[in-house]
Amino acid sequence: MSTTAKRLTFLAISLIVVFLLIYPRLGFLKGDGKKPGSAPGNTPAESRSVRGPGGPVTVDAIVLKSSLLNNKVLSTGTVIANEAVDIRSEISGKITGIFFNEGDNVKKGQLLLRVNDDELQAQLRRIEYNIELNQTQESRQKKLLDKEAISQQEYDVVLTGLNSIQAELQLLRAQIAKFAIRAPFDGIIGLRYVSAGSYISPSTLMASLQDIDPVKVEFSVSERYGDQVKKGDNITFTINGTTQDERYAGKVYAVEPKIDLATRSVRVRALCPNPDRKLIPGAFARVELSLGQIDDALMVPTEALVPTVKGQTIFLYRNGLARSLPVQTGIRTERSIQITKGAQPNDSLIVTGLLQLKDSTQVKVNVLGNKLVTDSVLSGE
Repeated sequence: MSTTAKRLTFLAISLIVVFLLIYPRLGFLKGDGKKPGSAPGNTPAESRSVRGPGGPVTVDAIVLKSSLLNNKVLSTGTVIANEAVDIRSEISGKITGIFFNEGDNVKKGQLLLRVNDDELQAQLRRIEYNIELNQTQESRQKKLLDKEAISQQEYDVVLTGLNSIQAELQLLRAQIAKFAIRAPFDGIIGLRYVSAGSYISPSTLMASLQDIDPVKVEFSVSERYGDQVKKGDNITFTINGTTQDERYAGKVYAVEPKIDLATRSVRVRALCPNPDRKLIPGAFARVELSLGQIDDALMVPTEALVPTVKGQTIFLYRNGLARSLPVQTGIRTERSIQITKGAQPNDSLIVTGLLQLKDSTQVKVNVLGNKLVTDSVLSGE
């Protein structure tokens, strides 16, 4: 037998062996998903429940109960001074005196700095002399007018001259007052940036003045709470560098009457007493705003919510099955969230194994805390 004939014979035998190996499986491939060996018409009805790979999925569940909920809004904000101003001069000139120490408590109207005003003081003395002279002249003219020795017109010219120079005196005194920089309110003065003899202009920063008792706390809340925040609402807050137990309290005194288009939030300010001056302007604050309380809130752990394309769902236990149910949520706290629609008290909420669950998955439940209610009515069914 030639080499070519041997190769053809070997190929034919190989094809026959491969055919014999796959022939038993052809019936399964052509069937309707039936297992090999199952007789037509004897396939059991397809179950509606979905089993886990090893049977029912073991999960934990809790029984939902209504509870008292303090309606609080969490936010972050900043501590700011009750009043704050940068000390600057209205005029240019050389500083002739500094009358405060850095960090001093100063009173409203207290003299802080003085700028050289020698020229104006000289003009002031000249005008004061002229006023004395004009007053004497006006007094003489008045006596002559009473005796009808002069006309009314002559007296009016003298009187007008006196009034004009008195107006010049008032203007000059107003100008001189600008050379004395005084505290606009009670507060603590900060660091000094000038020295005696320095030449300053209106753009020169000389120091800053802060009133920090009380302080203000400025924060923002979502626009959904904008109509709920009112003057007089209570807040508590903590600042960086303090423990959670060291909390400060304040009251809302003003609410911005518009929504910030960039952040879709409403700006709020509250006042907080600060007699010991622990609160420093610029500090970061974590704020809790109290908006009242709800007596029968239905709260669930945040991890029990499953996000979907259309919203959020939860899984409830019923008759051995996990049932998926869409819900609407309300107030969120650090660890839980309010269910406003979609669940009822005494529903059995599945809180673990959620990634393994689909609607109608068979489950085996471990109860956490309360006795499991198996006959609860599912909202929306």
